[in-house]
Amino acid sequence: MNLQETLSSLPNSPGVYQFLNALGKVIYVGKAKDLRKRVISYFSNKHVSGKTAIMVKKIADIQVIMVSSESEALLLENTLIKKIKPRYNVLLKDDKTYPWICIKSEAFPRVIKTRRYIQDKSLYFGPYTSGRALRIVMDFFKTHYALRTCIHNLSKSNIEKGRFKVCLEYHIGNCKAPCVGLITEGEYQRYIDEIKQILKSNIKSIIEKLKQKMLDFASQLEFEKANETKENVLLLERIQAKSQVVNPELHNIDVFCYNQEKNRVYISFMRIINGSVSHLHTIELINRIEETKEDILAFAIVEIRNLFGDHSKEIIIPFDIEFDIPNAKFMVPKRGEKLQLLEMAERNLRYYKLQSLLKTKNNEEFGKKGISVLEKLQVELRLKQLPNHIECFDNSNLMGTNPVSSCVVFKKGRPLKREYRHYNIKTVEGIDDFASMKEVVRRRYTRLLNENLPLPQLIIVDGGKGQLSAAVEILEELNLYGSIAIIGIAKRLEEIYFPSDSVPLYLEKMSSSMRLIQKIRNEAHRFGINFHRLKRGKSLIRSELDQVKGLGEKSVAALYNKFSSIENIRKYSLSELEEIIGKKRSKILIDYFKNTQDKL
Repeated sequence: MNLQETLSSLPNSPGVYQFLNALGKVIYVGKAKDLRKRVISYFSNKHVSGKTAIMVKKIADIQVIMVSSESEALLLENTLIKKIKPRYNVLLKDDKTYPWICIKSEAFPRVIKTRRYIQDKSLYFGPYTSGRALRIVMDFFKTHYALRTCIHNLSKSNIEKGRFKVCLEYHIGNCKAPCVGLITEGEYQRYIDEIKQILKSNIKSIIEKLKQKMLDFASQLEFEKANETKENVLLLERIQAKSQVVNPELHNIDVFCYNQEKNRVYISFMRIINGSVSHLHTIELINRIEETKEDILAFAIVEIRNLFGDHSKEIIIPFDIEFDIPNAKFMVPKRGEKLQLLEMAERNLRYYKLQSLLKTKNNEEFGKKGISVLEKLQVELRLKQLPNHIECFDNSNLMGTNPVSSCVVFKKGRPLKREYRHYNIKTVEGIDDFASMKEVVRRRYTRLLNENLPLPQLIIVDGGKGQLSAAVEILEELNLYGSIAIIGIAKRLEEIYFPSDSVPLYLEKMSSSMRLIQKIRNEAHRFGINFHRLKRGKSLIRSELDQVKGLGEKSVAALYNKFSSIENIRKYSLSELEEIIGKKRSKILIDYFKNTQDKL
């Protein structure tokens, strides 16, 4: 069937249409109340924009899916666009998967954070667009309620049969051990009910209870517990303050507003629950073929309500759209509090748009500034080439222990973190910065040469004449000296050293070129220090486990390789540790942790 025959056979019913190119690839997905009228309109020269005309020329086939209503068509369109990502459809720039807090549907429910919304009868709260807010809430639950984190099936029969044993989470106070019946299901459920109230932003009653508990602790001279409770109260009050009160009489309303700048569209969403703003979120879209603002807003409403849940029955919008949602009504307010809600959403949208434009402008300016700084650096350091690619080395050790080196890479004045490298010093014993510098420079550039990878135009060595001379020696050995510029920077006076020149260069401290050198040097130092701390921490793990009588070298190595930290080991139960080091040694380790915890 050719294209003309396909057009003539289209039905006059609601549905979704897909335009395919000559290769059979979907290039556009759309929805329509009347498929025949809508699709044929694309082939009318009167109403086709330039971008749409280009798309129409590429249409080789049309596929349609008929549905019972326009609302079903919009839902299906949204699903297909996200799945297929056609070239000419609206592009959603902010397509993140946001985290939720989930109360699992199980005996002694766990409270977890997840990015997967599953229809499994569990309760989901969110999604949280602020990771910090999510961490505050989860940290409060962990410290105040001590809920279980294990995945065991804590059915009544399993607990009565004694199938479980308490784990380290119980010993360190992070769990009340429902697995062995140390807390009843009713007591545990009261904690869950309080958590539900908090997550529904109804936390005033919880705060009052905590304040009373704080006073009780104080009257009993238990000041440490009173202070801990006070910190929890302050934490909850901060969470509560994040929900801006609008009007207690306004319930479950979604507010959407729209703003367009050329082909970039901003749509802000605000949800009002029990008189407070519970969610505030803005998405950014790119209008690729100049679709109408009504179609774009309808698409965004479906997308956002899918993301945040679609239980609000009233939806405030800035202009009418030809679209219905079952069990919900649209409203374009003209006056009163609901108009004020729309204006509040618009203020937030203008702020978001301003921040987005400033960020884009700053990035562009930084790019231009980065080039100008590099040009200035080339002049001041008398370099033959513009140093678009700069690498910097730094050594790190503490009293001769765990010597490491780092190499950071900057391109066009910006850090390229995926090319950063850590180095364990393998051939040097004790403290010898010069020998360590030789080793890492040799390893770095031997590899770049062997793999035919791009070489830098400038190498910076963190150190004075000694470290610089060591690096130069290796460049000469690899026949790279002269083709790559190299300098050393001494920390004390920020002196710039050149090979074969005993007189250092002093750049203006506040100059852009000096600040760039310092930024690169400080980044190398930071990167090396972090790696050194990690190594030092791991060596401390070994030293602590070496003190446990009954654990041999092989057992310590097995634990170290598996868990990396003492804190990680403490989280595991006896049965889980037995799989790694056996029953006898696991019992020794559990007893050791219990004894050290008691002493604390």
